[in-house]
Amino acid sequence: MIKVIAIGDLHADFAKLWRALKHSFAVGEDLMPSDPLVRGTYRVVLMGDLVHPKLLADYRKLTGLEDYDPSNPDHLRTAARAQIRELHRVKRFQEAAPEHITILLGNHDHAALTNAFVLGNAHLEHKEFHPELGGVEFPEDLKVWFSSFPGEVNIHGVNFAHVGPVPWLQSYDEMFYAGREAKEWWIENADYVERMGHRFGVYGHTVMKNGILVKDKLALIDALDQDQYLELILDDEKLDWEIVQIPPVKATIQ
Repeated sequence: MIKVIAIGDLHADFAKLWRALKHSFAVGEDLMPSDPLVRGTYRVVLMGDLVHPKLLADYRKLTGLEDYDPSNPDHLRTAARAQIRELHRVKRFQEAAPEHITILLGNHDHAALTNAFVLGNAHLEHKEFHPELGGVEFPEDLKVWFSSFPGEVNIHGVNFAHVGPVPWLQSYDEMFYAGREAKEWWIENADYVERMGHRFGVYGHTVMKNGILVKDKLALIDALDQDQYLELILDDEKLDWEIVQIPPVKATIQ
């Protein structure tokens, strides 16, 4: 029997990631795997999208630039450097217990890795890893690392994937971005999970503004910005889950 600590889309909120991992006893103060994680009593699954803060306010927090401008090359480079620095910390953590720490490839990770798409919306484009648009080239060592991220992982019959359990929801091509299925498949086609032979599924990608949603045979956990992650207790017979609230940072008394 193992405990799986599943953490939704990161989007460069590295401080929140470490708070969640510390709260779950998956890391120590040195930000390295705890003994239960090294032994495999615990498993950690990060649902992907390690890069690209979600909001302009998040870029300001990441860079320390109150006037952060996503069209300013200097600001883009600052945002890139901040993410690269923190990604190397996550890389060190994952590589210390690779059999028990899985990071799934999200579509934002794929975009940084391949430079194939500029992601974003009318209010904010993520250009910091696009040299042709004023950003910087994604470092080669991080490209190699990102290339090792799987599209999905199955643990005791539970499927973990960034978007969904079927192949076309794990291929970040033009068709993926052309329609709404990547965001809405779970509404009309939640039976994808059972049709693919899984007893349960855990997914990210779709922002859960009201916190983690557990529906029928699946959980949608893109709710790190709501201070939540999911813990599962698993073996071939047992499947228990709990939505965990990350405690707030304690105020320091001067």
